Amino acid sequence: MAARNKKQTSTGSAQKQLQKAQKGKSKGGQRFHKDAKSTPSSGTWRKKMTGWHVAAVIIAVTAGVLHCMHVSNMFENDRFFSHLSELEREMTFRTEMGLYYSYYKTMITSPTFVQGLSAVMNDNVTEYPSTINVLKRFNLYPEVGLAMGYRIFRSVTESLNIRTKQCYRVERGRGLSAVSNCEGIGDPAYFYIDLIFVENGALMSLVFILATNLSGSLMGGIIAVLTFFYNHGECTRVQWTPPLRESFAYPILLLQILIVTHTLKTSHPGWKHSIAIALTTVGFMLPWQFAQFALLTQTLAIFATYVLGYIGSNKFRCIIQGQSIGLVISFVMLFGNEMLLTSFFASCLITVWIIVLLEKHIEKLPHRLLIWIVQGLILILGVVGIKIILSKLLSTADDAHISNLFRSKFSDFRDFHTMLYICAKEFDFIESETPIRFLKTLLLPASVIALGGVVVHLCRLEYNAWKAGHDETEENAHEGKNGSNHEENNAIQERSKPHAELVYHVFQLLAFTVMGIIIMRLKLFMTPHLCIFCGILASSKVFGFFKDRNMHNAVLAGMLALMSIGGIANLRHQWSIQGDFSNAPQEEMLEWVKANVPQDAVFAGPMPTMATIKLSTLRPIVNHPHYEDVGLRARVKTVYEMYSRKPAAEVYAHIKALQAQYVVMEDSWCTRKTRDGCSLPEIFDLEDKENLGKEPLCMKLKKNPAPYFKQVFRNNVYTILKL
Repeated sequence: MAARNKKQTSTGSAQKQLQKAQKGKSKGGQRFHKDAKSTPSSGTWRKKMTGWHVAAVIIAVTAGVLHCMHVSNMFENDRFFSHLSELEREMTFRTEMGLYYSYYKTMITSPTFVQGLSAVMNDNVTEYPSTINVLKRFNLYPEVGLAMGYRIFRSVTESLNIRTKQCYRVERGRGLSAVSNCEGIGDPAYFYIDLIFVENGALMSLVFILATNLSGSLMGGIIAVLTFFYNHGECTRVQWTPPLRESFAYPILLLQILIVTHTLKTSHPGWKHSIAIALTTVGFMLPWQFAQFALLTQTLAIFATYVLGYIGSNKFRCIIQGQSIGLVISFVMLFGNEMLLTSFFASCLITVWIIVLLEKHIEKLPHRLLIWIVQGLILILGVVGIKIILSKLLSTADDAHISNLFRSKFSDFRDFHTMLYICAKEFDFIESETPIRFLKTLLLPASVIALGGVVVHLCRLEYNAWKAGHDETEENAHEGKNGSNHEENNAIQERSKPHAELVYHVFQLLAFTVMGIIIMRLKLFMTPHLCIFCGILASSKVFGFFKDRNMHNAVLAGMLALMSIGGIANLRHQWSIQGDFSNAPQEEMLEWVKANVPQDAVFAGPMPTMATIKLSTLRPIVNHPHYEDVGLRARVKTVYEMYSRKPAAEVYAHIKALQAQYVVMEDSWCTRKTRDGCSLPEIFDLEDKENLGKEPLCMKLKKNPAPYFKQVFRNNVYTILKL
């Protein structure tokens, strides 16, 4: 009550404050403390709201089911997954997808779940001969949950004699032998991908709910859902790569953003809001190592909302309290993963806590601009300084490649590890064709109009409030009324303006857009948020110049009709994709390994192939595609010396030191490149100046592997050399 009373007494009497607000409203303005409309308590209103909520639930569930079916059908059409053998299904999970799936396979095939979990937590197959806890290193909690769920599901259905899969033989043709396969949720692969698709069905429900929440209109939610479908290829890639970490993590992030949005709209949030934010933060961080960067942008967006005075320190503290608890819990559940403590997200949280604790001193500065400058300087110096200090104290450099990646984007800095990233299409800058595709579906102009409408609406409210507050300040000065320091501190802590959630989403959209432009893979944050922002076009508050609601809806319907021209064309293109997965050379290589190589033989080779070797042959490997460890990056560089110009004796000695017994070579890796400077020999040339101009070792080994290597297998794609 003291805080609420302060809002009235610090600038005058409660009666005068109300009169000023009503006077401002009569002039077309609105006082900021009038955060919500008055709500009638009649039975008619309750019936209307009940009907509105029922309609919202029905639409949300329908959108979720449709999206689940959409991604599931595209996945099946692309691979003809239902007709693949177990080995072929495993081969479709390329690169790190195969690595993640291999641990799920380990946990469901072990005699007990506990034994499978122990094998994952004490693994000496993935980075032979080292024993590592892959649950700590690889964000494998989704696989743990899915493996436990599958074992329980299988146990229950078998005890009840419920048939959950159907098995048959498939004639593949093309000179390939017939294979056996099974279809249905009782099959391990189907159980795995089906639950991923269900979660990403819920993603679409969350898109609808969040857009509806921001716009205050069911039409806003419908617009967001339709624009998501119309730009589906730019919003997600779960239909092509279900095991990737983003497939598990992004839906939970959207739920977390929804809770943060609700917290911003709540007058006096408490511990239940912090706990909800903490739990969803944990759910986002555990599956994905890149979660820290998205959460960093969220903290900065909330901080900007606080700095601009749209929320007070109490509400700001409630949110960062949830984020901090989530970070600590994630650190514990990931067995002390140092990357979390040395992340920019952690250092940013520590810094904003310092700023909040120093609030009463900072707010004593004479000018608002000076306050902003001080807060900004503390933020920048704190984030960078604390990050450096924590990294040195914990002696970790696991995330150094991320810093170098961003450094390479804006300078001529290049090294081996950075080039592996920037030569990959998904880590390059966003494609120039992407904005053109956004224009064809009107996503870009619609979201820009929505963003502009929000900014204009907020500026208009700021101006009206400033004008009314200026008049009131003069009157209070004339009357000589001043509040106490205690009351002023309470006012700062509890300050609030309407539409704080919109301010947060403006900054969040801008941050996601920057991320998506710099690294194309991260447009999965940007594009869905553009779709959500389009839903604000249906807001009667933001676009209140439409006096007639029917006219507003008619304009929106016309916009959707125009969007549908390009959007439906995109959907038809996705539905037309028909594939039939086959990789005979790799299958031949894997079958040869299983038949001719001892079970404890150790392999080295290209990262994607090593994941498949581990998954399908269960042989130990020395390197793999999960690149977020400084030691693993050194191993990869050593193995990839096969594609450098170094002498064979030197490369042999280095690979032998890793205790590898077999090396898999792919001929195309010797010469292929996505653009100039991106072939592996050219990448090594950046650091290996003394061997410039020499023939790549891979070309020499292809002609004659002796005396350090012996060719034991070869087809038109793969060569296996024995050391």
